Amino acid sequence: MFTININQECGCFKRSEFENNKSFASKDDALLQAQLMVRHMNTNFCQKHEFKLSENGDQFSIATSSRPQTSGGCCGGGHCS
Repeated sequence: MFTININQECGCFKRSEFENNKSFASKDDALLQAQLMVRHMNTNFCQKHEFKLSENGDQFSIATSSRPQTSGGCCGGGHCS
């Protein structure tokens, strides 16, 4: 079994339809789903965090880190300009 693990569930993740520690029989299926999740999370979540995928054996981990603060009081959501 291949598992996708989110190291820190932010509020956006908790409100999403994604599941933490979801398992797949196929490595290809797990990798594809993990890549789709990371792309969606980096594009559609609130932009407070950045998500990066790594692989360790049968585990695909998505790390959550804070995005750098932008200047001018903008939250970085792309709607201020």
